[in-house]
Amino acid sequence: MKEIAIGIDIGGTNTVLGIVDREGNILAENDVSTKEFPDVNDFIDVLHNAIQETLTTLKEQVEPMGIGIGAPNANYYRGTIEHAPNLVWKGIIPLKEMMEKYFEFPIVVTNDANAAAMGEMIYGGAKKMKNFIVYTLGTGLGSGIVINGEVLYGYSGFAGEIGHIIMVPGGRDCGCGRKGCLENYVSATGLCRTVTELLGERREKSELRKINFEDLTSKKIAEAAENGDKIAQEAFDKTARMLALSIVNAVAFSSPEAIFLFGGLAQAGDLIFSSTKKYIDEFIQVVFKDTVKLLPSQIKENNAAVLGASALVWNELARGKQFE
Repeated sequence: MKEIAIGIDIGGTNTVLGIVDREGNILAENDVSTKEFPDVNDFIDVLHNAIQETLTTLKEQVEPMGIGIGAPNANYYRGTIEHAPNLVWKGIIPLKEMMEKYFEFPIVVTNDANAAAMGEMIYGGAKKMKNFIVYTLGTGLGSGIVINGEVLYGYSGFAGEIGHIIMVPGGRDCGCGRKGCLENYVSATGLCRTVTELLGERREKSELRKINFEDLTSKKIAEAAENGDKIAQEAFDKTARMLALSIVNAVAFSSPEAIFLFGGLAQAGDLIFSSTKKYIDEFIQVVFKDTVKLLPSQIKENNAAVLGASALVWNELARGKQFE
């Protein structure tokens, strides 16, 4: 009988689930709407049915070893989702407790960026690493920090929020309610905001002037930069500089073997990697020089969320924990 983990990624619009074996093969997938269920009890009921339905599609006999769940603002210690701004449920949701009413499988919950780090360690480029950081560069900036083989959760369960380190006091408004957080400068959204500011400051020609802000994407900016557009190139350079500053600060407190970049912005390749490496070399403390690698994630983006969530299960089992 094949051992499997059930990986669940809860997003603001949809929730994706997958049945994953120890080698990282996704045997079956399914999804349910998140936003259509403002009552979380209804959501859990539909999710339970979707999991059972997905398990019945498998042609071979399997033994579920546990359920791993990645979600915004999830607390690993408490098994809760707490005040997630992009979810329809407000306040503190006792997700693990609610799921345990439906399943006898062990259940572990963490935030989506920590799940991404776990996926990198179990299935990806960090398989042999004990110290590394994953930056998820999407609409916002998430991060998962692994030190001595353990995900960093801190006292409260919310440690590792590099995206909400204040880099520009009094700077751009952030969804967290503060100003100047890193994710407002280093993310797909941040890149678009940088382009808009540059277009307002400069008079030079740019193909990006033809695009409304609502239609502007990091992909379009990358294409313009590749075509020699000076505004797009400078926007990427500013983004890389800010990213590098955050990385050298993270290196100072955790001394990782590698920094992995994941997500849409990381797909820009050399536009983000080469400049970021240049600025890391410029800013890094001499004792850490040449000790950290900057690498692309080895997890395919379309599978990353489910793989990361499922990896939580294998990690807990490897640590000998019983999913308390």
